[in-house]
Amino acid sequence: MTMVDGKTDAVGAVIDGLGAKVREVRQQKGLSLQRLADRAGVSAAAIYRIEQGNMVPTITTLMKLAVALNRPVSFFVNENVADKPIVHTTAISRQPVATSKHGLELQGITGPYGQFLLAGAIAVIEPGAESGPEPMVHPGEELVHLLDGHLEFTVDDEKYSLEPGDSLHFRTDRPHQWRNPDARTTARAVWMAFRTR
Repeated sequence: MTMVDGKTDAVGAVIDGLGAKVREVRQQKGLSLQRLADRAGVSAAAIYRIEQGNMVPTITTLMKLAVALNRPVSFFVNENVADKPIVHTTAISRQPVATSKHGLELQGITGPYGQFLLAGAIAVIEPGAESGPEPMVHPGEELVHLLDGHLEFTVDDEKYSLEPGDSLHFRTDRPHQWRNPDARTTARAVWMAFRTR
């Protein structure tokens, strides 16, 4: 870690803390190195080296790990992420949230996911966008409130069609998928996720 005018260099502090944060979240989720490697498309050896502080990940690798661990990239690079129990997010200060889903754009409206159990975003879902061919299953809950357009969800093999003003709240340990069925209309929703520790 470098020193500038007697103070620890901020970039050095962030780099030094990356591996520990990756290891902490991986262990919280009960994931082995190999399981995380499979989810992220990054070798287990590389993840081990990152966790041990022997390798600085590229931004691409960090984004892959963030998506696989369901954390925004900012969680790993913000050294003060756990310092404040109150976060005020103004409309112009919303930060993008990393997602692996094509056609889905998320703008965060809650505090850092590593600090809080609840995460929320304004979601913009492009026409025809979908979660993918395979249902998702993971611990926690989600609450979706549709503002504009249409969304379809399948949860536990049951289909739900959302119109503006509708909401869907479900446990994510049930197999679930979503899609925007409209070919021309973008959907907008408030999308909340609650995770277990």
